[in-house]
Amino acid sequence: MNFNNAKFVTSFGKLSQIPPSDRPEVCFSGRSNVGKSSLINKVLNRKALARVSATPGKTVTINFFELDGIYLADLPGYGYAKVSKGEKRGWGQLIGGYLADADRQLALVIQLVDMRHPPSADDLQMINYLIDNELPFIIVLTKADKLKKTQREERMAAFADEIPCFEDITVVPFSAVTGEGVEEVRAIIEDATSDFEAYDDEEDFEEYSEEADGDDAEEETGSDDLSAFRGALRPL
Repeated sequence: MNFNNAKFVTSFGKLSQIPPSDRPEVCFSGRSNVGKSSLINKVLNRKALARVSATPGKTVTINFFELDGIYLADLPGYGYAKVSKGEKRGWGQLIGGYLADADRQLALVIQLVDMRHPPSADDLQMINYLIDNELPFIIVLTKADKLKKTQREERMAAFADEIPCFEDITVVPFSAVTGEGVEEVRAIIEDATSDFEAYDDEEDFEEYSEEADGDDAEEETGSDDLSAFRGALRPL
């Protein structure tokens, strides 16, 4: 898989706009300011493919990138306090609906947690959601370069108590500054998507994106899993 070949495809702000899944997808999840855009750019060897929002918490779309026959989905960052309840509900509907769609070919969720701090309540609720719904995921600990060796050892020991099932989860320390963890994340993405059939165009997504421009329809999910997800994240 050539990670230099990634390109932006489109963004969706409503669940109803997203076309059916036709290829493996890997999504990136994490709170606002955890370093998600920086990680995506580093893994894809690009400077600004995934854009960093000037206003934290204001990105309310799922952004799709195409990479050698798979999609990478950048989910909105959650947990930013200075947004309205309506905006938080929008995040919950979009993220929860995406993850609760049993028909999506979701090969992997890359859940980001800031290595410098204990996981937030929203981080833990997301991790518990992934565990309870048996979704394939790993945890990437961002901003690893900010910690000295002793501090890293202390945080890793603390994570074992703070994160449920920590010993059974693949955990990757990562730094967008030094490149630590980049090759490991790439290898995990390749391995997670290797058993899926490859596709070579994004025609369906482009068609749905054009239709979505004028689509203000209400979301219709009716999913018990989605309702539970919205409530669990208070909402996102």
